[in-house]
Parts: sequence; C-alpha cells; structure tokens
Amino acid sequence: MSISTKYDPAEVEGKIYQEWLEKGFFHSTPNPDKEPYTILIPPPNVTGLLHMGHMLNNTIQDILIRKARMEGKEACWIPGTDHASIATEAKVVGMLREQGIKKSDLTREEFLSHAWKWKEKYGGIILNQLQRLGASCDWDRTFFTLDEKNSDAVEDVFISYFKKGLVYRDYKMVNWDPTAQTNISNEEVIYRDTDAALYYVKYAIKGSDEFVTIATTRPETILGDTAICINPNDERYTHLKGKQAIVPLVNRIIPIIEDDYVDIEFGTGCLKVTPAHDTNDYDLGQKHDLETIDILNDDGTLNEAAQFYIGESRESARKLISKQLKELGSLIKTENLRHKVGFSERNPDTAIEPKLSLQWFVDMQKLVTPALENVMNDNIQFFPDKFKNTYKHWLENIKDWPISRQLWWGQQIPAYYYGETGVAVGKTKEEALDMARKDSGDENLSLNDLKQDEDVVDTWFSSALLPISVFDGFRNPNNEEYKYYYPTQVLVTGWDIIFFWVARMIISGYEFGMDKPFEKVYFTGMVRDLQRRKMSKQLGNSPDALGLLDQYGADGVRVGMLLSSAAGNDLLFDEKLCEQGRNFSNKIWNAFRLIKSWEVTNIEQDPAAAVAASWFENRFNETLEEINDLFSKFRLSEALMATYKLVWDDFCSWYLEMIKPGYQQPTDQTTVDQAIGFIEQLMRVLHPFMPFITEEIWKNIKSRGENDYLIVSEWPVVNSFNKKELQLTNEVFEIISNIRNVRNSSGISPKTALQLFVKSNESLPFEHYEVVIKKLANIDSIATTLEKIENSSSFIIRRNEFFVPLGEHASAEDQKEDAIKEIGRLKGFITGIDKKLSNDRFVNNAPEKVIEMERKKKADAEAKIAILEAQL
Repeated sequence: MSISTKYDPAEVEGKIYQEWLEKGFFHSTPNPDKEPYTILIPPPNVTGLLHMGHMLNNTIQDILIRKARMEGKEACWIPGTDHASIATEAKVVGMLREQGIKKSDLTREEFLSHAWKWKEKYGGIILNQLQRLGASCDWDRTFFTLDEKNSDAVEDVFISYFKKGLVYRDYKMVNWDPTAQTNISNEEVIYRDTDAALYYVKYAIKGSDEFVTIATTRPETILGDTAICINPNDERYTHLKGKQAIVPLVNRIIPIIEDDYVDIEFGTGCLKVTPAHDTNDYDLGQKHDLETIDILNDDGTLNEAAQFYIGESRESARKLISKQLKELGSLIKTENLRHKVGFSERNPDTAIEPKLSLQWFVDMQKLVTPALENVMNDNIQFFPDKFKNTYKHWLENIKDWPISRQLWWGQQIPAYYYGETGVAVGKTKEEALDMARKDSGDENLSLNDLKQDEDVVDTWFSSALLPISVFDGFRNPNNEEYKYYYPTQVLVTGWDIIFFWVARMIISGYEFGMDKPFEKVYFTGMVRDLQRRKMSKQLGNSPDALGLLDQYGADGVRVGMLLSSAAGNDLLFDEKLCEQGRNFSNKIWNAFRLIKSWEVTNIEQDPAAAVAASWFENRFNETLEEINDLFSKFRLSEALMATYKLVWDDFCSWYLEMIKPGYQQPTDQTTVDQAIGFIEQLMRVLHPFMPFITEEIWKNIKSRGENDYLIVSEWPVVNSFNKKELQLTNEVFEIISNIRNVRNSSGISPKTALQLFVKSNESLPFEHYEVVIKKLANIDSIATTLEKIENSSSFIIRRNEFFVPLGEHASAEDQKEDAIKEIGRLKGFITGIDKKLSNDRFVNNAPEKVIEMERKKKADAEAKIAILEAQL
C-alpha cells in the first residue's frame, strides 16, 4: 500500500467526510441494548456564517460525541438552526429594500413568503460549513425552530401557560429597539460605557422669578416631562412643596412632587420625571398618579405629542433642543460625562429606549423553583461549577419575561381578542372561539368577532423547548424516541447564554418534560484576541473561519483552538496555535510513514525494542487512565494536551528512537507489529480531537473490511500498568538527556561512543534499561564506582551521581563552571518553590498530593546542591 509523502488535508478531509455520510455512521436510532448519549446543538442563527465561537463550541461537541460513539453508546448529535426573529427579519427587510419594496406595503403573508424564500436560499450555509469542521451530527434529524413540530410546541406551551395563569398581558415599561421596532428582554440589552453630555436646564417656578436646575443626559425627553421630584428631607427645596414648575419650550405646568427616591447628594437634587421614557420615572408616575406623555414613535423619531421637532431622530432632536434651550437662556451649562447606556444585542449601534408598551409576559417567579433546586443540588451538573453562583443569582432575582415581539417572522401568538377586553387562546381560531363563547357566555360570537394578536413570541421562547420538541415530545409524549433520548446527556454552550437559553430550557424541562432536559452543562469561554477583546466584525479582529480551515486543515484548527481553551475560561486565539496543530498532523503522518518504510527481515528483536514495547504499553495505559479522568471532568484541553504529549514526546521522541533500526539496517517483524499496534491505539485516542488524519492513517495501516472505520472502532480499555517501572523509565530518560547535554556542552559528536559511571556500591535499579541507555546515548559501557572520576562531566538524578569521562574534551575549569551554573539554577528553582509553599492561597487550595510533590522537588534540589558543593 503506497503512502503519500505528505499529508494534505485538502485531499483527505472532504473525501473521508463523504464516506462517513454514505456509511450512515452519524445516524442514530433508539437501541435498548445501548446507553444513549445525546447532545443538542446550540442552534446557530439561520442568518449566520461560521465564526470562531461556533468553531470552538462545535469542536467540543464533536469530540464528546465521537468518544461516546467509540465507547459503544448510541451517540446522537442533533443539529439545527434558529429562526432568529429580529436578525432574520432585518435581513429580509434589507433585501426587500434593495428591490424597492417596503415591508409596510406588504401583507403579513406576502412578507413571510419572501422570508421563507430567503431562508431556503441562505439558511443551510452554516450547517454545511460545520461539516468542513468535521461535525458528526445526525443530519437526518436537522431541525429548524420554525418547523412544524417546534411551532406546535410553542403554541401548546403558550396555551398551557395561559390556562395556568402563567402568562399575562399588561402595559409595562419595556426595552424598545427602535431599529427592529420591537420589545426585547432585559437579557438582550448590552450596557456599554459611552461618552455623553450632561445638560443643566432651568425650570421656572410658576408665580415667581425663581427657578430650579435639572441635570439630564436626554434633553429631548423634556418635551414629555410631567413632574419635578424633590426629596422631602432636602432643606434646599422645602419652600417648593406644593408648588408648580413650567417645562421649557412646551410651557407645560407640572407639579413639584416629593419622594425619598431622589438622592439629595446626586446632581442638583431635583429630578425631572418623564414617566413614558424611564423605568424609574414610570414607577414614580404610577405612585403619584402623573400624566404619561409618550413623545416617541416606534422608530425612535419624535411624534406629535412632543410638539417640537416632529419626525426628527432622538439624536438629532437632542442637538436641536439643546441649541434652542441655549438661545432661550434655559441651558445653564453642559458637562462631559461617561456613563453606561443600554444597546440592543441584535442592533449594537441602537440605544435602547425605555417605552411603555402593551406586551405579553411570563410570570417567571412561579416557575423557577425546580430549576434552581436541581442545579444547586447537582441533579444537573455545571462544568465549571463556578457558574452555579451566577445562575443562582439570576434565578433568585428573576424578572417577568416579556415574550411578545413586534415582528412577523416567528411563531404568531395564539391569542385572539374579542369585544373590548376579551382574550381567548387556541391552536386554531375555532378553538379560541370555543373558549371565548365559554368565558363570555355569548353563544352568538362568531369567527369574525375574533382577531389574532399580530405579535410573535420571542425566539428564545421556542428554543427553550428544544430538548422536548426535537423529539416531538409535546405532540406525542409517548413516542419511542422521546422516551429513549430524553433527557439528553450534555449541553455544550457559552456561559453568555446561561440566562437566555440554559435556565429557560431547565424551567421548561421541569414544567413540561418528564425530567431535567440534560444531565450536564459544559460552559465554554469566549474566543478573544490576544488583547482580550471579544472577536467581532466591527473590530475586524475575527479571522476568516473557513480561511483557517483552508490553510491549516480541520484537524489543525481543532487542535489549535483547544490547546488554550480551558473549560469556562476565555480562549485567547492565536493563529500560531493552528499552525502548531498542522505541525502535529505532519508529525503523526511522518511517524507513521517512518514505520511503514522499514525493511522487515527474519531477525531477532533488538533488546532495546523489547524494552521499549514494555515501557510504552505501561505509558499508554497510564495516560489513557488520565485522559478518561479528564474527559469525565470535561477538562478537554488538558485531555488533548495529555494525548499530544503521549504522541509527540513518548511515542515519536522516545519510543521510535528506541526501536529505530540503524541506518539502512532492517528490523524485525515483532517490532513493526508492536509499533503498528501502538499506532492503532494512539489513533483511537486521538480520533475525537483529530478525526480526519486519524481515519486516513487507520485506512492505510492495513487492508480493512467494508465498514471497518476508525469512527466506529472501540475506545481503548485501560489495562494495568506498573507505576514504579514508569518512574524508573523517567529516570532513564533523564540520564539519556543529561548525557546528550554533556555532548552538546563539550562539543562531542553523537557518533563518539562514551562511557558512563554511577557512584554506587550496589547494583543499579535501571540495569534492565542499560540497552536503551547505550543505544540512545551511544554509551559503550556502564559501570559503578565508589570514587569521583577525574576529568569527567557529572550530573545528579534522584540523589545518584553520574560521571561521563571526557578524556581530552573538557578541563576541570569547565566542570567547575558548569557546577556553579547548576547550583545557581537549582537555588532559583528552590526560591520559586518556597514562594509557592509560603502562599496561603496555594497551600489551602492545592491537593495534598501536589503540595507533597513540591516539597519533594525542593528536597531533591537541595540534595543535588549538596553534592555539587562537595565536588567544588
């Protein structure tokens, strides 16, 4: 079987992925003889393209699902996309605008027809891109959050909530996105420090020459003022109690009210009250029965109630009104200010407008108890568990969730209105009519008397139901798939949507599902640049994800991202890591080619190769046990690093050196068979991380059966291993490394054979490994000695002193200089350990095993110093 000299991901990856698809290896069906292992993808927006966050999140999911598949579990990774109401509607509106079509000129049905066409054209792009990454999803199960079963689920849940009194409709102050022209939830508001101006404006007191000064960052809202508020304990304004003020420009007479909400120490101590445009002002308005004047249109422009600057944007009106106030003498001064302003998550350049609006809300306080209890008691486990506190804080302070959105793209709210105040719900208009007749007692009501709510539900409302709805658990709760796959095993997601999605799925699971929606949640960090900035198109710091795949291959990118991605911690992305991943691919390929290139003849096995096989078998099982443990704790970056070292350091650097035949010399069949066996085991362990190159090597190892693919091979089982032998081997490797260092520092060629003496009066524990030391360090003989060897270079390992005679290669002065340098290095090493051991935080939090190891390192270093000082 010919093996190409160079591994080319571009030639291999697409071909192998197609083979996996054709063989149906990703597809899952309920199997009572297997343990299910199910992952539900955090559905990317249907508008989206692959970015670095997707790459990290989906690589982790693929690693988990591939390992579970190899472990013999019924692995089921369910892909899909989110309809993303706000983002998608904005895309469609923009597309129509380019065609000269306004949304306002279309009926709902006409607009949705355009939206579905857009979705069919662009909606599958990101899923195709995930295939480039190697994602082994069950593509036959691909869902869309607007598909029939998910939309049915949304209607079922809304109706259930309504009948239980858990959803209600009310006028409340909400967060309004003037660009999308819809209400959004608190969690979709992103607060940013923003430069602004603070305007000091004077309001005349009616019937006097006096005035009070108000400080505001939004002078345009003056047009909606309906009161001035002072603190009743503020002696500066006691004389104003019961009086009235005059709003500049509009000359509206407004009361001066008292409330201890006003901070005497803040600003001027006088507060303008605009109930329609500030949440706290609205609460004051309700408390003091103030008039509410909404001066803004839904798009953020001023309306007729403002009386001035009608049709101007908020920003434009702010400039115009401040200029006019200055001309009137009402603007005393302005000051520069930096303060937090809320912006829309979906439209990052749009400042949120507090707006009084009639919306549907979910009464969250009545739903959160089981969701809180089952995370805090670890019935649902968080990795890392530090996020339990974040989750707890949010649920204990949860606000009612505004779920209606003033959009057309989404699930239309199944509520119907009749008469002046009647509301009925139903999956059809006929069902709603039955409820309306029953509730009103009016049998004469007809379908024509009912009008469905125009709004849709929040996208997160539908995605909160996915663990149940993807298995059709709402429409058919007794179906085989729902009973087999639910609850799912793991959710992999970013911590930034712990409230948007994770908490709401848990709430839905306990309210509507048979149980919790998932057993474990693994939180990934954010992908940031080396300056710790979140990657974004605006900053231009986000690399082209597909370009990285083209340049480094999927395996290289997967390794590169994971190498610095500890659970829950942000990943500081450096493209050099992908280059490191690609180099790792090349290292593996070249090691495989090397073994395959050896000439095999009927000769006895080299003793060093026999020792190597015994050692690597031990080392492999030790590392496999560590890898399994790291997987169980979701420390995947560490699991990859352990695998990386096993392949690069242990296999390629040590094992292959031990078994490699001499130049142009043949080797034996036993050694080759052992090496190939180890390659197979390594490819199994490496496969979840690097699926493509491992599958390609698996195919090239030997001729295989039609369905003998690595992806469905068995995960290795940990066999017993000898820890003492492994410790001893580590010492042997140190001996070899030190001898090589002696050669380098003394300018002795690797081809020159040397001798090795060990200061000891007893047999050496590493006698079994002499063949390895001789082969790898080019040593002629190894002997014990009771005296120091003259004109030699020495080193110390585990309190044993070793001598390499240098002959004419080095003088006593050279040895003295080396010893002084080594003593200095060891003293610095001890200082570092002392700092650790004197750090209370380290000592109190580190495992006892780690602390003991540090103390042992210090003792060993002190022993080496003592020997070196004696030599001097």
